[in-house]
Amino acid sequence: MSEKELRKSMSVFPIGTVIKLTDLSARQIRYYEEQELVFPERTSSNQRMYSLNDVDRLLEIKDWLSAGYNMAGIHKLYEREKVKQQSQNAAYHLTDNEVRRIFYDELLAESGLNRNPFQSEGPRF
Repeated sequence: MSEKELRKSMSVFPIGTVIKLTDLSARQIRYYEEQELVFPERTSSNQRMYSLNDVDRLLEIKDWLSAGYNMAGIHKLYEREKVKQQSQNAAYHLTDNEVRRIFYDELLAESGLNRNPFQSEGPRF
């Protein structure tokens, strides 16, 4: 995760600030949390804290509602997005051995060394 993404995911805004940023009521924001569309972190005193990603999500929900979508439709949109993201992550998933094999091949290619002709599979990790 890049530093930019890390900062966007840090929960630093209390609900009062989020209300000002999104022009939503506290009740609306809590309702979206009940609907499991946003997931604010909680402090030790149980205060909700929101990240920039949460604020973006709330603004997105507000836009979808303005465009005529209902809550069920918004849930379906986010479910499709989640499935799409999972399939992309699965497509790029490599095992530890595959990563080691790629790393080993890259090291050999960069070093200009040839493989040992008697070694058929490379090192075993």
